[in-house]
Amino acid sequence: IELANVVEALKDVDWVSAMQDELDQSARLKVWRLVPRLEGKTIIKTKWIFKNKKNESSLVIRNKARLVAVGYSQQEGIDYDETFTPVARIEDIRLFLAYAAHKDFTVYQMDVKTSFVNIFLKEEVYVGQPPGFVSKQYPDHVYILDKALYGLKQAPRAWYGVLSQFLIDS
Repeated sequence: IELANVVEALKDVDWVSAMQDELDQSARLKVWRLVPRLEGKTIIKTKWIFKNKKNESSLVIRNKARLVAVGYSQQEGIDYDETFTPVARIEDIRLFLAYAAHKDFTVYQMDVKTSFVNIFLKEEVYVGQPPGFVSKQYPDHVYILDKALYGLKQAPRAWYGVLSQFLIDS
């Protein structure tokens, strides 16, 4: 059962485990650092998104919890600058695939897991501690993000910059 809120999730050991996995991954990837709350800094809220991962028979095989920033509370010019990320039009993709088929090219597709949380941020961004996982020792602290978090306005642009540079360098 997919959940609507963190209160329900915290009552279920499987969902708590999924949330802890997400936090452990953030720690491994060094996404953030817990710091004292600074006066005058915007603190962006975080929220949990819950999804059931299913197999081909539509049976739930695991629970997935993703922690995201509540990006709509960000202010342009304060919390972020650029957000534009180019996206290919469907006509361009069709033309590319037709050309590749005509030339008998092999086309590859890829999915980059946790793409945003592997990208360093230029901006100084602070987020609140995850609901249900507030530090008992430092309940008034916040996280400063070293890397992007899903939901941030600038995350897609930051990913595009890194991907573009990788493709140019390769």
